[in-house]
Amino acid sequence: MTSIYKLFLLLAGVFSSAGSLLAQTSVVKVSALKANNYGIQYMLPKTVFKIEVEYSEIRQKAGPYAKYAARYLGINESNIIMEDRNYYSMGTVSLTESSVPNKEQSYLILFKPKTFAPFVYLTEDGVICSINAEYSEEPVYAKTPPAVSPPKEPAMNPQSIFTEEYLRAGSVSKMAEVAAKNIYKIRESRQDILTGEVENMPKDGEAMKIVLNNLDWQEKTWTELFTGTSETIRHTKQLTVEPEEEWNRKVIFRFSSYYGVVDADDLSGRPIYIRLKNLKTVETESPETKKKPKDPESIVYNLPGQAEISIFDGTKKIYSSTVFVTQFGTTQVLNPSVLEDKKTFVRIYFYPNTGAIKQIIQ
Repeated sequence: MTSIYKLFLLLAGVFSSAGSLLAQTSVVKVSALKANNYGIQYMLPKTVFKIEVEYSEIRQKAGPYAKYAARYLGINESNIIMEDRNYYSMGTVSLTESSVPNKEQSYLILFKPKTFAPFVYLTEDGVICSINAEYSEEPVYAKTPPAVSPPKEPAMNPQSIFTEEYLRAGSVSKMAEVAAKNIYKIRESRQDILTGEVENMPKDGEAMKIVLNNLDWQEKTWTELFTGTSETIRHTKQLTVEPEEEWNRKVIFRFSSYYGVVDADDLSGRPIYIRLKNLKTVETESPETKKKPKDPESIVYNLPGQAEISIFDGTKKIYSSTVFVTQFGTTQVLNPSVLEDKKTFVRIYFYPNTGAIKQIIQ
């Protein structure tokens, strides 16, 4: 039996990275009793990929004096929004290995009636976690708390800065000219305060900060009448894909500059591809072996394979990683006799995310 323990201690090292992918898992303790004929049903998991796409919606609005920006303010045309426009821009794409119960891999553990207090821990959806071993919920790894934005200052009405001369201007051209003059006056006022060339200087640093912030806001408000405004709204889209075979250029979604993330069959967007290559790290079962029924008393577990996964935006690779995929592996059996050692209490731990054995403790 010692050799068996050594084997699984070795496997535990191989799959340690897979275990770390487990998110918080709610578990249930099930005891083997006479009422259930000392049998406990469980399932093994299969791999799914959770893909998260971050993208932005940009809303641009042209200023009423856009065509006068170069004449009155000398602003380069490339820095001016000439027409109203909404569009989407793709950001980062990330992928996380996850799992769901594999209903085609449902098994029964049969305990001997006189085995000492046998029990099994299962996830709420029936995936095996441990045998004869207390199993705690995996901790949720601490994440960096989101940055706290400073409180926003009360919104000010842009029309509050409009002067009488501006409001009485008789044409768009004249209004643009007056707006430009006000921008230059604001800049002069700011410069006078910074150089101390004003009669009524702010009393202290805090008062000066308030005055300068107000001047900055006024200049920005007037300038946006020429340059226009741009608002960015962040979006996140989550997708789930289930690998059953290798993928060369499988379209997982499309991205449209008009609509953002759209379905894979929506031709309004450019295709985003996924490539999945089986690294064949595990010798898979032959069709004949798969059809052969397992010994009903055996403890069946997964031996996941590994794969190389990449995501492409056209020819540009935007994500790449090596992952565990249970569908590219095989199932193995552990003789139930390991649980019948009367001299010791044997505990078996599994990785619920892959169905692989993590550790056997005697």
